[in-house]
Parts: sequence; C-alpha cells; structure tokens
Amino acid sequence: MKTVLVTGAAGFLGSHLCDRFISEGFNVIGMDNFITGDKKNLAHLSENPNFEFIEHDITEYVKIDGELDYILHFASPASPIDYLKIPIQTLKVGSLGTHNLLGLAKAKRARILIASTSEVYGDPLVHPQTEEYYGNVNTIGPRGVYDEAKRFQESITMAYHRFHGLETRIVRIFNTYGPRMRLNDGRVIPAFMGQALRGEDLTVFGDGSQTRSFCYVEDQVEGIYRLLLSNYTEPVNIGNPHEITIKDFAEEIIKLTGTNQKIIYKDLPVNDPLQRQPDISLAKRLLKWEPKVDRAEGMKVTFEYFRSLSEEDLLKSEHKDFKNHIKK
Repeated sequence: MKTVLVTGAAGFLGSHLCDRFISEGFNVIGMDNFITGDKKNLAHLSENPNFEFIEHDITEYVKIDGELDYILHFASPASPIDYLKIPIQTLKVGSLGTHNLLGLAKAKRARILIASTSEVYGDPLVHPQTEEYYGNVNTIGPRGVYDEAKRFQESITMAYHRFHGLETRIVRIFNTYGPRMRLNDGRVIPAFMGQALRGEDLTVFGDGSQTRSFCYVEDQVEGIYRLLLSNYTEPVNIGNPHEITIKDFAEEIIKLTGTNQKIIYKDLPVNDPLQRQPDISLAKRLLKWEPKVDRAEGMKVTFEYFRSLSEEDLLKSEHKDFKNHIKK
C-alpha cells in the first residue's frame, strides 16, 4: 500500500482528500494544527486502520517515520476572515511550511502536490483566467498575505523541481464548496446560507455585479487526484467555469432556502476580485477532467449539511473519541 501525507487534513478540502485516498487503498497520514481546521471533519476516520493523525504545525520541522510516496500540501488559512486575522501565520505556512514539506519530499523521494489558488491571479485583467496569465496582485494590500504566500509557494516548488529534480504538481483551486465548510468562514456560500438559516438579510458587497464560479468538492477532489497521478509539473486550473454574478447567486440562495430575506448592499472590500472564472482547457486536455455536479444539485446538498449543523449545534461540538487518535 502506498502512503500519502495530507497537510491541512482537518480542513474542508483536506478532509475530503483523506476520504478519497483511503477509498483508493492508500495509507493516509493526516496532519493539522487546528488553527482553522476542525476535529469533527476527521472524526469518522478515528477508527480506520489506514488512517493516522499527527497534530503538528508544518512551519516547524516535519518528521515522518517510514516510507512516504506522496505529499498533498493543503495547510493554509483559506478564507479572508482567517488570513486577515492571522496574516503572519498565513505567510509562514506558505513559505516556511512549504519549504519544510519540499525538504521532506526530497528526503523521502516522494511526489508532492501543492494547493495553490485562483487568488494568484489577483483582480484579473484577463477573463477567463488561463494558467499563462501572470496576475494582477497588490502585494501590500490586505489580501496580499494570502496571494503572495501562494505565489511564493508556486515559485519555490518549481525551484525544487528544476534544481533538485523533485516530482512536483501544482493545482490552482477556484471557488469550491460542499459539506464540511465552516458556516462562519466568511466566504460567500457559507455566508449566504448562514444568514438564511438565521433569518437575516443576505449581504452583498458592492453592487453584486462581480462574478464567481463554484465547483462542488467531489469534482474538485477528482481533478486533484488526477493531477497528482499525471506527469504534468506546471500549474493547472481546477474549477467550474460556469460563472454567475453575486447578486444572481444571492437570489438563487433565497429561492433554495425558501426564505423571505432581502438583499442588502455594503461597500466592496479592498482588492476584492471583480471576476473569477477558470479556463479549464488544460485540465480537459491533460486530465480528461471537467466538473460533473451542477450548481443546483451541489447547493442543495451543501444547504442540507449546513442546516443539520445548525439544528444539532455541531459547530460547537467536539468529538472526544478523536482525541485518543492524535499524536502530539
């Protein structure tokens, strides 16, 4: 059996990746320091013999005993609320953390896939965004701590690939959603659904004409899995190219939730991207991948998940049985 290390394993995407690799017959080592991750996302794996968890901050030296075949680096704050609250940690996990994991991959002769983001494109002047676009990023703006951490992450990964011959993969992730997102993480889907569940009006920033495209987590994980096992070493966009304005999306959420909330408008945050749509031509050609789950289906599943959390107050619960599965 091959062994894969997933950093950020207690996060939204990280936990789904743990599930996928276990289902594919891998031994999975999850690693997280819970700065933004949640133990409940991994509680269902606590008794799985093919899963091991290590509580650790990857900005410190990372040590793994035994053989290691793959590393998936998904440790990072990923929502504006998080990385504006902990900017130094965001920069450190993208720089020091990535450096540590690249060193581990080199020592273990493992292939490493790093999670980059559509934020490397900043507020794009090219639409849709192709992998060849260099981006339009404000390095000193409030979002720069995340954008530049990810851009540096890509640079050091390619340096290790070119200088050391390391097996590397880079995925540029566009807006992804599904079960296990945090209701309070500040991104548009949990924000709208949380407001609907609480009976609040939906807050749209700016005039709502800015666009986003949303990829269901199952599709995102499939694209990441295919990229890891491919032979391609440069960045690949993985996302859903079906674009929608935030105003239209808010109206979709009101219809989905069956609520009578209004849409209220507030000032647009600094450097908030006005357009976000991936060009996935490369993923289609290289990986034979494209998203399968349509937005209506994915949003319904996601809303049911959020509604169950609200009803059972799971956001505040802690799975005590998981504590025994953690190595310090």
